[in-house]
Amino acid sequence: MSSRKPNWLRAKLPSGQGYGAVRKMVDDHKLHTVCQSAQCPNMGECWSRGTATVMILGNICTRSCNFCAIQTGRPTELDLGEPARVAEAVAKMGLKHCVITSVTRDELVDGGASVWAATVRAIRNRNPGTAIEVLTPDFRGNLDLVDTVLKARPDIFNHNVETVERLQKPVRVQASYLRSLSVLEHAAKRGFVTKSGIMLGLGETETEIAKTLRDMRSHSVCIVTLGQYLQPSSKHLPVNRWVTPEEFERWKQFGLELGFDFVESGPLVRSSYHADKQSSAFTGIDEPAKSFA
Repeated sequence: MSSRKPNWLRAKLPSGQGYGAVRKMVDDHKLHTVCQSAQCPNMGECWSRGTATVMILGNICTRSCNFCAIQTGRPTELDLGEPARVAEAVAKMGLKHCVITSVTRDELVDGGASVWAATVRAIRNRNPGTAIEVLTPDFRGNLDLVDTVLKARPDIFNHNVETVERLQKPVRVQASYLRSLSVLEHAAKRGFVTKSGIMLGLGETETEIAKTLRDMRSHSVCIVTLGQYLQPSSKHLPVNRWVTPEEFERWKQFGLELGFDFVESGPLVRSSYHADKQSSAFTGIDEPAKSFA
């Protein structure tokens, strides 16, 4: 396979007032974003239209996934003032939809669930009209910790399966396919709108992609995202193949036929891509406003 990216993977360069405003807001409130830490190819496009995904609990992850650019190590601090700063940033930007994610903090007794809940509550109290989407870790499958987050009442609960079952260990070293599905099903049974996503181009087969989508749907996932895996560095897993826009469109149609409410599928799609548009049917907020998304 050629190492040169195909032309359909060309991303928009950072520019414009929107980009500058988001950067200033992130810097002023001392926030982390997954856009920066995970080297998202859509950062230029999203920040230019005033959107970003805030990453709480620091920028050092205790897990060592072989697809992810976020720094791995042992975190040295826990910032309990972060929830209030996130809520203030949401208010200052006038956001109608925000997406919050985090690194995994396995070294904490509660995996950071209490900070997650505090962040959702702070946003809700400061911004009662804002829809809140959470993209959480698996909390090692501890459903009591998942419930800690759910009790704060986010609007969308997102947790990514990331890849097909066969590739879980080489891709997500400390994670589990069935554990992720159980977390998603648990949230759905609690009455929450659930969302998940996978990357293509890691060596999965079409049969495996179809099975993964069926598994997610059978575990009551409502929204699914599919995007092209991009190698962050030479230390990460190589790209096995470039998936064409036409194939992504086929998977979108397949997913809709399975009964997903929304399928966001394309080469540059990431978990939070167009999240505000996906959630509007569930939250009732359909204003095309700025969002941390």
